[in-house]
Amino acid sequence: MNHVKELTKNFVAPHGTIQTTLQADAAFGGWEPSAEAQFFMSLADQLALESDLSDSALCQLLDYLDHPDQDHNGRVRHHLIQTAHQKRMEIYGNRVFLRGLIEISNYCKRNCVYCGIRAGNPGAERYRLDLEQVLESCRIGYDLGYRTFVMQGGEDPAHTDAFLTNLIREVRKAYPDCAITLSLGERSRESYQALYDAGADRYLLRHETADDGFYADFHPGMALSVRKTCLEDLKAIGFQVGAGFMVGLPGQTNQHLVKDLRFLKTLDPHMIGIGPFIPHHETPLADQPSGSVEKTVVLLSILRLMIPKVLLPATTALGSLDPIGRELGIRAGANVVMPNLSPLEVREKYDLYDGKICTGDEAAECRKCIQKRIENAGFAVDMARGDHPDWRN
Repeated sequence: MNHVKELTKNFVAPHGTIQTTLQADAAFGGWEPSAEAQFFMSLADQLALESDLSDSALCQLLDYLDHPDQDHNGRVRHHLIQTAHQKRMEIYGNRVFLRGLIEISNYCKRNCVYCGIRAGNPGAERYRLDLEQVLESCRIGYDLGYRTFVMQGGEDPAHTDAFLTNLIREVRKAYPDCAITLSLGERSRESYQALYDAGADRYLLRHETADDGFYADFHPGMALSVRKTCLEDLKAIGFQVGAGFMVGLPGQTNQHLVKDLRFLKTLDPHMIGIGPFIPHHETPLADQPSGSVEKTVVLLSILRLMIPKVLLPATTALGSLDPIGRELGIRAGANVVMPNLSPLEVREKYDLYDGKICTGDEAAECRKCIQKRIENAGFAVDMARGDHPDWRN
Protein backbone atom coordinates (compact mmCIF):
# COMPACT_ATOMS: atom_id res chain seq x y z
CA MET A 1 0.00 0.00 0.00
CA ASN A 2 3.02 2.34 -0.20
CA HIS A 3 1.74 3.82 -3.46
CA VAL A 4 -1.49 4.79 -1.69
CA LYS A 5 0.35 6.42 1.19
CA GLU A 6 2.38 8.44 -1.27
CA LEU A 7 -0.78 9.59 -3.05
CA THR A 8 -2.49 10.58 0.19
CA LYS A 9 0.25 12.05 2.36
CA ASN A 10 -0.74 15.61 1.47
CA PHE A 11 -4.43 14.92 0.91
CA VAL A 12 -6.97 17.40 2.29
CA ALA A 13 -10.63 16.34 2.30
CA PRO A 14 -12.82 18.53 0.08
CA HIS A 15 -16.02 20.14 1.27
CA GLY A 16 -19.15 18.13 0.54
CA THR A 17 -20.20 14.54 1.05
CA ILE A 18 -17.25 13.46 3.18
CA GLN A 19 -17.73 16.29 5.67
CA THR A 20 -21.41 15.46 5.97
CA THR A 21 -20.57 11.84 6.62
CA LEU A 22 -17.95 12.70 9.24
CA GLN A 23 -20.31 14.96 11.13
CA ALA A 24 -23.46 12.87 10.91
CA ASP A 25 -22.39 9.26 11.33
CA ALA A 26 -22.16 8.52 15.05
CA ALA A 27 -21.88 4.79 14.38
CA PHE A 28 -18.12 5.19 14.08
CA GLY A 29 -17.72 6.61 17.57
CA GLY A 30 -16.25 9.91 16.44
CA TRP A 31 -13.23 8.23 14.83
CA GLU A 32 -11.37 10.69 12.62
CA PRO A 33 -10.49 9.05 9.29
CA SER A 34 -6.87 9.09 8.22
CA ALA A 35 -5.81 11.03 5.15
CA GLU A 36 -5.66 7.65 3.42
CA ALA A 37 -9.28 6.86 4.25
CA GLN A 38 -10.42 10.35 3.29
CA PHE A 39 -8.69 9.95 -0.06
CA PHE A 40 -10.68 6.81 -0.85
CA MET A 41 -13.89 8.37 0.38
CA SER A 42 -13.21 11.21 -2.04
CA LEU A 43 -12.87 8.65 -4.86
CA ALA A 44 -16.42 7.48 -4.10
CA ASP A 45 -17.57 11.09 -4.29
CA GLN A 46 -15.74 11.59 -7.58
CA LEU A 47 -17.32 8.42 -8.96
CA ALA A 48 -20.77 9.67 -7.94
CA LEU A 49 -20.12 13.05 -9.58
CA GLU A 50 -18.44 11.90 -12.80
CA SER A 51 -19.73 8.31 -13.16
CA ASP A 52 -16.18 7.12 -13.78
CA LEU A 53 -12.69 6.75 -12.36
CA SER A 54 -9.43 5.82 -14.00
CA ASP A 55 -8.59 2.13 -14.08
CA SER A 56 -5.73 2.73 -11.65
CA ALA A 57 -8.04 4.52 -9.20
CA LEU A 58 -10.61 1.73 -9.38
CA CYS A 59 -7.90 -0.83 -8.72
CA GLN A 60 -6.53 1.18 -5.78
CA LEU A 61 -10.01 1.42 -4.28
CA LEU A 62 -10.59 -2.33 -4.60
CA ASP A 63 -7.13 -3.07 -3.19
CA TYR A 64 -7.78 -0.83 -0.20
CA LEU A 65 -11.16 -2.39 0.55
CA ASP A 66 -9.62 -5.87 0.37
CA HIS A 67 -7.76 -5.03 3.62
CA PRO A 68 -10.32 -4.39 6.42
CA ASP A 69 -7.46 -3.61 8.82
CA GLN A 70 -6.64 -0.56 6.67
CA ASP A 71 -10.29 0.54 6.40
CA HIS A 72 -10.78 1.20 10.11
CA ASN A 73 -14.31 0.18 11.16
CA GLY A 74 -15.28 -0.16 7.48
CA ARG A 75 -15.56 3.61 7.08
CA VAL A 76 -14.64 3.81 3.39
CA ARG A 77 -16.83 0.81 2.53
CA HIS A 78 -19.74 2.37 4.42
CA HIS A 79 -19.27 5.67 2.62
CA LEU A 80 -19.14 3.98 -0.79
CA ILE A 81 -22.33 2.01 -0.11
CA GLN A 82 -24.16 5.05 1.23
CA THR A 83 -23.13 7.09 -1.80
CA ALA A 84 -24.42 4.36 -4.14
CA HIS A 85 -27.67 4.18 -2.16
CA GLN A 86 -28.15 7.92 -2.53
CA LYS A 87 -27.58 7.62 -6.29
CA ARG A 88 -30.22 4.90 -6.72
CA MET A 89 -32.66 6.93 -4.61
CA GLU A 90 -32.16 9.92 -6.93
CA ILE A 91 -33.02 7.82 -9.99
CA TYR A 92 -35.38 5.06 -8.84
CA GLY A 93 -36.43 6.07 -5.35
CA ASN A 94 -36.95 3.14 -3.00
CA ARG A 95 -38.54 0.88 -5.62
CA VAL A 96 -37.34 -2.68 -6.16
CA PHE A 97 -38.65 -4.38 -9.31
CA LEU A 98 -39.68 -8.03 -9.12
CA ARG A 99 -39.20 -10.27 -12.18
CA GLY A 100 -40.64 -13.77 -12.38
CA LEU A 101 -37.91 -16.31 -13.23
CA ILE A 102 -38.82 -19.42 -15.23
CA GLU A 103 -35.98 -21.92 -15.72
CA ILE A 104 -37.10 -23.58 -18.93
CA SER A 105 -34.32 -26.14 -19.46
CA ASN A 106 -31.16 -27.43 -17.77
CA TYR A 107 -29.82 -29.09 -20.92
CA CYS A 108 -26.65 -27.34 -22.07
CA LYS A 109 -24.12 -28.08 -24.78
CA ARG A 110 -21.42 -26.00 -23.04
CA ASN A 111 -18.85 -27.15 -20.48
CA CYS A 112 -18.24 -24.06 -18.36
CA VAL A 113 -16.11 -25.45 -15.55
CA TYR A 114 -17.97 -23.70 -12.72
CA CYS A 115 -21.50 -24.70 -13.73
CA GLY A 116 -23.54 -27.57 -12.31
CA ILE A 117 -25.56 -28.06 -15.51
CA ARG A 118 -22.49 -28.27 -17.76
CA ALA A 119 -22.70 -30.87 -20.52
CA GLY A 120 -19.94 -32.90 -18.88
CA ASN A 121 -21.84 -33.46 -15.63
CA PRO A 122 -23.37 -36.97 -15.82
CA GLY A 123 -25.02 -36.44 -12.44
CA ALA A 124 -27.31 -33.67 -13.67
CA GLU A 125 -30.95 -34.78 -13.85
CA ARG A 126 -32.07 -33.16 -17.08
CA TYR A 127 -35.45 -31.60 -17.83
CA ARG A 128 -37.04 -29.36 -20.42
CA LEU A 129 -40.33 -27.47 -19.93
CA ASP A 130 -42.91 -27.67 -22.68
CA LEU A 131 -45.09 -24.82 -23.90
CA GLU A 132 -47.96 -25.60 -21.53
CA GLN A 133 -45.67 -25.70 -18.49
CA VAL A 134 -44.17 -22.32 -19.38
CA LEU A 135 -47.61 -20.80 -19.95
CA GLU A 136 -48.83 -22.18 -16.63
CA SER A 137 -45.82 -20.65 -14.85
CA CYS A 138 -46.63 -17.34 -16.52
CA ARG A 139 -50.28 -17.61 -15.48
CA ILE A 140 -49.30 -18.17 -11.85
CA GLY A 141 -46.88 -15.27 -12.03
CA TYR A 142 -49.35 -12.94 -13.69
CA ASP A 143 -51.96 -13.67 -11.02
CA LEU A 144 -49.33 -12.79 -8.39
CA GLY A 145 -48.73 -9.44 -10.08
CA TYR A 146 -45.57 -10.08 -12.11
CA ARG A 147 -45.28 -8.10 -15.32
CA THR A 148 -41.87 -9.38 -16.42
CA PHE A 149 -41.12 -13.03 -17.15
CA VAL A 150 -37.47 -14.08 -17.38
CA MET A 151 -37.05 -17.32 -19.31
CA GLN A 152 -33.65 -18.76 -18.52
CA GLY A 153 -31.94 -21.96 -19.59
CA GLY A 154 -28.78 -23.64 -20.74
CA GLU A 155 -27.78 -23.65 -24.40
CA ASP A 156 -30.23 -26.42 -25.20
CA PRO A 157 -29.93 -27.82 -28.76
CA ALA A 158 -33.67 -28.53 -28.70
CA HIS A 159 -34.41 -24.83 -28.33
CA THR A 160 -34.54 -24.11 -32.02
CA ASP A 161 -35.71 -20.80 -33.39
CA ALA A 162 -39.00 -22.45 -34.36
CA PHE A 163 -39.64 -23.66 -30.80
CA LEU A 164 -38.60 -20.43 -29.11
CA THR A 165 -40.39 -18.06 -31.47
CA ASN A 166 -43.61 -20.04 -31.03
CA LEU A 167 -43.15 -19.94 -27.24
CA ILE A 168 -42.55 -16.19 -27.25
CA ARG A 169 -45.56 -15.52 -29.47
CA GLU A 170 -47.83 -17.57 -27.21
CA VAL A 171 -46.63 -15.76 -24.08
CA ARG A 172 -46.94 -12.40 -25.84
CA LYS A 173 -50.48 -13.24 -26.99
CA ALA A 174 -51.54 -14.31 -23.50
CA TYR A 175 -49.81 -11.45 -21.66
CA PRO A 176 -49.46 -8.46 -24.00
CA ASP A 177 -48.74 -6.04 -21.14
CA CYS A 178 -45.74 -8.01 -19.88
CA ALA A 179 -42.05 -7.82 -20.70
CA ILE A 180 -40.42 -11.01 -21.96
CA THR A 181 -36.78 -11.45 -21.00
CA LEU A 182 -34.61 -14.28 -22.33
CA SER A 183 -31.36 -15.70 -20.97
CA LEU A 184 -30.47 -18.58 -23.26
CA GLY A 185 -26.80 -18.10 -24.09
CA GLU A 186 -24.98 -17.54 -27.35
CA ARG A 187 -26.92 -17.67 -30.60
CA SER A 188 -26.48 -16.27 -34.09
CA ARG A 189 -27.51 -12.73 -34.92
CA GLU A 190 -30.23 -14.14 -37.16
CA SER A 191 -31.58 -16.15 -34.24
CA TYR A 192 -31.58 -13.14 -31.92
CA GLN A 193 -33.42 -11.16 -34.59
CA ALA A 194 -36.06 -13.87 -34.89
CA LEU A 195 -36.58 -13.91 -31.11
CA TYR A 196 -36.92 -10.12 -31.05
CA ASP A 197 -39.35 -10.13 -33.96
CA ALA A 198 -41.46 -12.75 -32.16
CA GLY A 199 -41.92 -10.38 -29.23
CA ALA A 200 -38.99 -10.74 -26.80
CA ASP A 201 -38.00 -7.45 -25.15
CA ARG A 202 -34.80 -8.15 -23.23
CA TYR A 203 -31.85 -10.51 -23.29
CA LEU A 204 -29.46 -11.32 -20.46
CA LEU A 205 -26.02 -12.64 -21.39
CA ARG A 206 -23.31 -12.36 -18.77
CA HIS A 207 -19.87 -11.84 -20.23
CA GLU A 208 -18.49 -13.56 -17.04
CA THR A 209 -15.03 -11.99 -17.36
CA ALA A 210 -13.61 -9.40 -19.75
CA ASP A 211 -10.12 -10.91 -19.83
CA ASP A 212 -9.58 -13.16 -22.86
CA GLY A 213 -7.19 -15.61 -21.22
CA PHE A 214 -9.18 -15.81 -17.99
CA TYR A 215 -12.37 -16.38 -20.00
CA ALA A 216 -10.76 -19.26 -21.90
CA ASP A 217 -9.70 -20.90 -18.62
CA PHE A 218 -13.33 -21.33 -17.53
CA HIS A 219 -15.08 -21.79 -20.88
CA PRO A 220 -13.54 -24.66 -22.88
CA GLY A 221 -14.00 -24.25 -26.61
CA MET A 222 -15.42 -20.75 -26.27
CA ALA A 223 -14.03 -17.28 -26.93
CA LEU A 224 -14.71 -13.96 -25.26
CA SER A 225 -14.75 -12.28 -28.67
CA VAL A 226 -17.82 -14.33 -29.61
CA ARG A 227 -19.58 -13.38 -26.37
CA LYS A 228 -18.85 -9.71 -26.99
CA THR A 229 -20.15 -9.97 -30.55
CA CYS A 230 -23.38 -11.48 -29.24
CA LEU A 231 -23.84 -8.56 -26.85
CA GLU A 232 -23.18 -6.06 -29.63
CA ASP A 233 -25.67 -7.84 -31.91
CA LEU A 234 -28.34 -7.83 -29.20
CA LYS A 235 -27.95 -4.10 -28.64
CA ALA A 236 -27.99 -3.37 -32.38
CA ILE A 237 -31.19 -5.38 -32.86
CA GLY A 238 -32.98 -3.37 -30.18
CA PHE A 239 -33.10 -5.58 -27.10
CA GLN A 240 -32.71 -4.18 -23.64
CA VAL A 241 -29.45 -5.96 -22.89
CA GLY A 242 -27.95 -7.35 -19.72
CA ALA A 243 -24.34 -8.39 -19.11
CA GLY A 244 -22.38 -9.15 -15.96
CA PHE A 245 -19.69 -11.17 -14.26
CA MET A 246 -18.89 -13.56 -11.44
CA VAL A 247 -17.07 -12.37 -8.31
CA GLY A 248 -14.44 -14.58 -6.72
CA LEU A 249 -13.58 -17.04 -9.46
CA PRO A 250 -10.36 -18.91 -8.58
CA GLY A 251 -7.40 -16.80 -9.64
CA GLN A 252 -9.45 -13.62 -10.17
CA THR A 253 -7.59 -10.40 -9.36
CA ASN A 254 -8.68 -6.81 -8.97
CA GLN A 255 -7.10 -6.18 -12.37
CA HIS A 256 -9.58 -8.68 -13.84
CA LEU A 257 -12.44 -6.92 -12.08
CA VAL A 258 -11.36 -3.51 -13.34
CA LYS A 259 -11.43 -4.93 -16.88
CA ASP A 260 -15.02 -6.04 -16.19
CA LEU A 261 -15.98 -2.60 -14.91
CA ARG A 262 -14.38 -0.90 -17.92
CA PHE A 263 -16.04 -3.28 -20.37
CA LEU A 264 -19.44 -2.62 -18.81
CA LYS A 265 -18.89 1.12 -18.79
CA THR A 266 -18.14 0.96 -22.52
CA LEU A 267 -21.00 -1.43 -23.35
CA ASP A 268 -23.46 0.61 -21.26
CA PRO A 269 -26.01 -2.20 -20.88
CA HIS A 270 -29.52 -1.70 -19.54
CA MET A 271 -29.05 -4.42 -16.91
CA ILE A 272 -26.02 -5.82 -15.07
CA GLY A 273 -26.06 -9.08 -13.14
CA ILE A 274 -23.18 -9.93 -10.83
CA GLY A 275 -22.97 -12.50 -8.08
CA PRO A 276 -20.44 -14.40 -6.02
CA PHE A 277 -18.91 -17.59 -7.37
CA ILE A 278 -20.32 -20.62 -5.51
CA PRO A 279 -18.81 -24.04 -6.28
CA HIS A 280 -20.85 -27.04 -7.36
CA HIS A 281 -19.80 -30.45 -6.08
CA GLU A 282 -19.88 -32.07 -9.53
CA THR A 283 -17.59 -29.61 -11.32
CA PRO A 284 -13.81 -29.25 -11.59
CA LEU A 285 -14.03 -26.32 -9.14
CA ALA A 286 -15.79 -28.33 -6.42
CA ASP A 287 -13.08 -27.75 -3.82
CA GLN A 288 -12.62 -24.03 -4.43
CA PRO A 289 -13.80 -21.42 -1.91
CA SER A 290 -16.84 -19.30 -2.65
CA GLY A 291 -16.61 -15.67 -3.64
CA SER A 292 -17.21 -12.93 -1.11
CA VAL A 293 -20.60 -11.38 -0.36
CA GLU A 294 -18.79 -8.30 0.93
CA LYS A 295 -16.82 -7.80 -2.27
CA THR A 296 -19.90 -8.39 -4.41
CA VAL A 297 -21.72 -5.68 -2.47
CA VAL A 298 -18.81 -3.28 -2.97
CA LEU A 299 -18.88 -3.97 -6.72
CA LEU A 300 -22.64 -3.42 -6.85
CA SER A 301 -22.05 0.00 -5.30
CA ILE A 302 -19.33 0.84 -7.81
CA LEU A 303 -21.55 -0.24 -10.70
CA ARG A 304 -24.45 1.88 -9.44
CA LEU A 305 -22.15 4.89 -9.44
CA MET A 306 -20.46 4.10 -12.77
CA ILE A 307 -23.67 3.38 -14.69
CA PRO A 308 -26.29 5.20 -12.59
CA LYS A 309 -29.45 4.25 -14.49
CA VAL A 310 -28.66 0.55 -14.83
CA LEU A 311 -31.14 -2.07 -13.63
CA LEU A 312 -29.11 -3.99 -11.07
CA PRO A 313 -30.30 -7.27 -9.53
CA ALA A 314 -29.57 -8.50 -6.03
CA THR A 315 -28.99 -12.08 -7.10
CA THR A 316 -30.10 -15.39 -5.63
CA ALA A 317 -26.42 -16.30 -5.20
CA LEU A 318 -26.04 -13.42 -2.72
CA GLY A 319 -28.94 -14.80 -0.70
CA SER A 320 -27.54 -18.31 -0.94
CA LEU A 321 -24.26 -17.30 0.74
CA ASP A 322 -25.75 -14.94 3.31
CA PRO A 323 -29.30 -15.01 4.75
CA ILE A 324 -29.54 -11.24 4.22
CA GLY A 325 -27.34 -11.13 1.12
CA ARG A 326 -30.03 -9.78 -1.17
CA GLU A 327 -30.94 -7.09 1.34
CA LEU A 328 -27.28 -6.08 1.55
CA GLY A 329 -27.23 -5.82 -2.23
CA ILE A 330 -30.36 -3.68 -2.31
CA ARG A 331 -28.96 -1.33 0.30
CA ALA A 332 -25.83 -0.98 -1.85
CA GLY A 333 -27.69 0.13 -4.99
CA ALA A 334 -29.38 -2.97 -6.43
CA ASN A 335 -33.00 -2.52 -7.48
CA VAL A 336 -34.17 -5.82 -9.02
CA VAL A 337 -34.98 -9.22 -7.48
CA MET A 338 -36.04 -12.29 -9.48
CA PRO A 339 -38.15 -14.76 -7.47
CA ASN A 340 -38.63 -18.22 -8.96
CA LEU A 341 -41.79 -19.17 -10.88
CA SER A 342 -40.45 -22.49 -12.21
CA PRO A 343 -42.53 -25.60 -11.44
CA LEU A 344 -41.54 -26.98 -8.03
CA GLU A 345 -40.68 -30.38 -9.47
CA VAL A 346 -37.82 -28.98 -11.58
CA ARG A 347 -36.33 -26.28 -9.37
CA GLU A 348 -33.75 -28.46 -7.66
CA LYS A 349 -32.67 -29.74 -11.08
CA TYR A 350 -31.63 -26.26 -12.21
CA ASP A 351 -28.59 -26.75 -10.04
CA LEU A 352 -25.99 -24.18 -11.10
CA TYR A 353 -24.20 -24.18 -7.74
CA ASP A 354 -24.51 -25.80 -4.32
CA GLY A 355 -26.84 -24.41 -1.67
CA LYS A 356 -29.20 -22.50 -3.95
CA ILE A 357 -32.09 -21.06 -1.94
CA CYS A 358 -35.84 -20.99 -2.62
CA THR A 359 -35.99 -24.31 -4.51
CA GLY A 360 -38.85 -25.60 -2.35
CA ASP A 361 -41.06 -22.53 -1.97
CA GLU A 362 -44.38 -22.19 -3.75
CA ALA A 363 -44.48 -19.15 -6.04
CA ALA A 364 -47.00 -17.32 -3.83
CA GLU A 365 -44.96 -18.06 -0.71
CA CYS A 366 -41.78 -16.86 -2.39
CA ARG A 367 -43.48 -13.67 -3.58
CA LYS A 368 -44.81 -12.91 -0.09
CA CYS A 369 -41.47 -13.69 1.55
CA ILE A 370 -39.37 -11.48 -0.71
CA GLN A 371 -41.83 -8.59 -0.44
CA LYS A 372 -41.61 -8.75 3.35
CA ARG A 373 -37.81 -8.84 3.20
CA ILE A 374 -37.67 -5.86 0.85
CA GLU A 375 -40.08 -3.83 2.97
CA ASN A 376 -38.23 -4.72 6.20
CA ALA A 377 -35.06 -3.41 4.56
CA GLY A 378 -36.80 -0.05 4.01
CA PHE A 379 -37.74 -0.41 0.34
CA ALA A 380 -40.96 -0.91 -1.65
CA VAL A 381 -41.84 -3.61 -4.17
CA ASP A 382 -42.72 -2.44 -7.68
CA MET A 383 -44.48 -5.05 -9.85
CA ALA A 384 -44.44 -2.98 -13.06
CA ARG A 385 -42.44 -4.00 -16.14
CA GLY A 386 -39.63 -1.83 -14.84
CA ASP A 387 -38.01 -0.85 -18.12
CA HIS A 388 -34.76 1.10 -18.20
CA PRO A 389 -35.54 4.83 -17.73
CA ASP A 390 -34.16 5.70 -21.18
CA TRP A 391 -35.88 2.87 -22.98
CA ARG A 392 -38.11 3.89 -25.84
CA ASN A 393 -41.70 2.72 -25.56
